[in-house]
Amino acid sequence: MSANTPITVAYGDGIGPEIMKAALDIIQAAGAKIDIEVIEIGEKVYNKGIAEGIEPGAWKSLLRTKVFLKAPITTPQGGGFKSLNVTTRKTLGLYANVRPCVSYSPYVQTKHPVMDVVIVRENEEDLYSGIEYRQTDQVMQGLKLISEPGSEKIIRYAFEYAKANGRKKVTCFMKDNIMKFTDGLFHRVFDRVGEEYPEIEKENWIVDIGAAKLATSPESFDVVVMENLYGDILSDVTAQMTGSVGLAGSANIGDKCAMFEAIHGSAPRRAGQNSANPSGLLLGAVMMLAHINQSVTATKVHNAWLKTLEDGVHTYDIYREGFSKEKVGTKEFGKAVVARLGEMPSALKAVIYHDFDVKMYPHYDYSNIKKARKELVGVDIFLHWTGGTAEELGNMLKNIAVDGLKLTAITNRGVKVWPDGMKETFCVDHWRCRFEAGTNSSVSHSTILAQMEKFRSEGFDFIKTENLYTFDGQKGYTV
Repeated sequence: MSANTPITVAYGDGIGPEIMKAALDIIQAAGAKIDIEVIEIGEKVYNKGIAEGIEPGAWKSLLRTKVFLKAPITTPQGGGFKSLNVTTRKTLGLYANVRPCVSYSPYVQTKHPVMDVVIVRENEEDLYSGIEYRQTDQVMQGLKLISEPGSEKIIRYAFEYAKANGRKKVTCFMKDNIMKFTDGLFHRVFDRVGEEYPEIEKENWIVDIGAAKLATSPESFDVVVMENLYGDILSDVTAQMTGSVGLAGSANIGDKCAMFEAIHGSAPRRAGQNSANPSGLLLGAVMMLAHINQSVTATKVHNAWLKTLEDGVHTYDIYREGFSKEKVGTKEFGKAVVARLGEMPSALKAVIYHDFDVKMYPHYDYSNIKKARKELVGVDIFLHWTGGTAEELGNMLKNIAVDGLKLTAITNRGVKVWPDGMKETFCVDHWRCRFEAGTNSSVSHSTILAQMEKFRSEGFDFIKTENLYTFDGQKGYTV
């Protein structure tokens, strides 16, 4: 039986095969103990009519090895094709996306020479749940889903990552001044989990001003944890701030499986030219080595790569006339890194990796959590309606409320337009009509069904309902 760790490898599309070969050559020359299983993904698979971009049989390899080193792929243009990354993350439960963003000044030009930030992004929830609907002629809807267990997992991962890697501070970005329920939950979980790590500094920022601070003063940040959408945007921004997105590796971590990759695309125009920079995928492979408890090899490879940068051996994307010493292709860059294995950088900060097993740290047990007292107190009924003004709609609807319910408000795109709305408010054909029970009373599902039947009989096109609940007496909905 082999003492090596089995990994699944996909060579991808465009520049993928070239940079994958270079990355594997380097880590194997450094002594990586791996057994490689190759699968096919990407453009060729999409063109076979497989919408996910991965053949069903390839999942067997991923479920067996539980470690996936993936080169970039090309997704065909047009509808009907799913994101392979999203599919893989959700199928394998890869809840944490980890992107170290480091400046390598002066060897890579950047406006931020002092920068060493790790973005930890939640990978499975938020608006990326992909639950979207067309509701009227004018309005589309996407649902933002944030769960307490999902938030706890990613936030705890960020603190455990910081603890394992000698990081001093974890920052939370969110927008709970506006999204008080979803982002508010994320913020509360961050505060609760953070109390368990007294040795680590904690801070939180509203995402817009936090992003501005990150963009202008990245040296003020260390580990930053955020929800899916914010993390997707800001991890790319932060990687570019280092001077090149092409140098950034990425890890997607779950409790049982993990995927490692570069964050850049397949760059088909550069394919087959022996010019692409393999650094992003190589640093993804280095993160993989640490994940499979081969941190000594990971450290050896990363420091040899830093020494190569210092020595001015650069691919076209970071080469500077009069500064770089040698302009090389993909193969030659790989050979240069191999030649420096065992050497340490002298100007750039050397790296030391530590084994980090996500299965070793605790998760909060939600199976025995006390359930709140949940009461149904009303309903929001959404209409597709173009019959007149908000005042006219309100006057019609208040007269068709069934016993036990009262029309209390109508909003349009979240703005209250009845009662006492303003004529200046721009309205579309999508109306939220709120019916609530009286003070200290609740309603039944039968009452809500009766209200919907009343809408039907009066000829109103209701397109969606949201029940209004209280939890232990606290409103579970925005006012």
